[in-house]
Amino acid sequence: MTTTSKISSLGVGSGLDAESIVNQLVALERQPINTLQSKVTQIQTKISAYGQVKSYVSALRDAAQKLSGPDLWAGMKAASSDTNVVNFATTSGAAVGNYNVTVNALAAAQSVASRTGIPSNTAVGAGRLYFEVASSFPTSLDTGNTTAPYIDVTATDTLSDIRDKINAKNAGVSASIINDASGARLVMTSSATGTSNAFRVTATDDSGTITTGTEGLAALAYDPSKTIDDGTGAKLNQAAANASATINGVTVSSTTNTFTNVMDGITMTVSKLTLSPVSVNVTKDTEAITKAVTDFASAYSALSSYLKTSTKYDETSKTAGTLQGDSMATSTLNQFRSLIGANSAASTVFSTLSSVGLEIQSTGTMTVNSTKLNSAMGNLAEMKKLFTNPDTGGGPATEGMATRLRTLADSMLSIDGAITTRTEGLNKAIAENKKRQDALDGRVALFEKRLRAQYTALDKAMASISTQSNYVTQMINSFNKNS
Repeated sequence: MTTTSKISSLGVGSGLDAESIVNQLVALERQPINTLQSKVTQIQTKISAYGQVKSYVSALRDAAQKLSGPDLWAGMKAASSDTNVVNFATTSGAAVGNYNVTVNALAAAQSVASRTGIPSNTAVGAGRLYFEVASSFPTSLDTGNTTAPYIDVTATDTLSDIRDKINAKNAGVSASIINDASGARLVMTSSATGTSNAFRVTATDDSGTITTGTEGLAALAYDPSKTIDDGTGAKLNQAAANASATINGVTVSSTTNTFTNVMDGITMTVSKLTLSPVSVNVTKDTEAITKAVTDFASAYSALSSYLKTSTKYDETSKTAGTLQGDSMATSTLNQFRSLIGANSAASTVFSTLSSVGLEIQSTGTMTVNSTKLNSAMGNLAEMKKLFTNPDTGGGPATEGMATRLRTLADSMLSIDGAITTRTEGLNKAIAENKKRQDALDGRVALFEKRLRAQYTALDKAMASISTQSNYVTQMINSFNKNS
């Protein structure tokens, strides 16, 4: 009698669809895991939603911080009647006023050039060139001043070599070469404009003796103390000059075309000479304040709209918002709503945000009433208090509204704040869920292993019975034939 020693597939021996039975039983056993996985998806959606909430609260915090900061309210702007001639830049220290500006002179850098062109590959002469800026005048090398920056020129150095050595020295003078039909000429220019940056070039020979004339290195020397051009040394192309302007009848000067702090908090840049005065009007930068107020309204509206949508149930679509029933989300919205609508004692003129044009609509969003805002701009000192006042001991009610809103947002976003804590709690819930899934996965694996062992044994038993049945049947049939 032969029996089957191995079942290659469940159900072969018994004739049952054992594989399907095992799979269905295992699937039933996995239902709790599937439920946990669905729960993870829901939690992850909430975490993503809180990421959005955090982003919106951060944007509102930044907008409130802008409104509560001193720089915004101290900001000034200047308008020039001719920006091609003069421009003003202002800082918080600037004062409101009107200015008439006449540009008398523009700043210039000193420029000198060798007189006679020579081939650019021809050696000029050996010795040393000293460079002194105006701050060292009237001391000169012949009085023992040998501390000035210098370059050494060898007997083989060409004009190009000298140019490169001057530029590498960074001695307040830059050099370039101009070529024309007569050859190459060395042009030396002060690195900065203004009379204080004028320079002197002194040439000495190998023995250290100062040289003058039109030959060798002496042809590159320049002495600004000469009142008459004697034809020796380099030729002055442009004298160093300061910029000069008259502001409301007062003459001022600058080494550059930018006049820094000629008036408190005001920097003036001139571009061309004037035939008639240019008027400049310095005023409070109300445009920046208006933008800051508008940005704040937009930031609050974005947060309010998102929280309102996320926490409601939509009757039309029969779907719940991602954060419906989440007490933290509801609390966040209510706290901001309550503060936005609160009164403030920070200003004696404006007691609410609505009084300066920030109005809450029926949808929960905030809009800017430009008529109210423009009217409030007429009293910037009190409007500033409404937004920026610190706590002076009278409690939160005496704080500026932007200050209070920034504080609330900071508390929610801090490391132990409500939003941070809620997000951490959701992440912990995912971690715990994963642990439960792992544990159930192990139980399901054991359950499936046990089922397969049981059905394998059943298959073997059924196969053995079937074999014996066939044998008996064969014996009976054989007996019947023989009888």
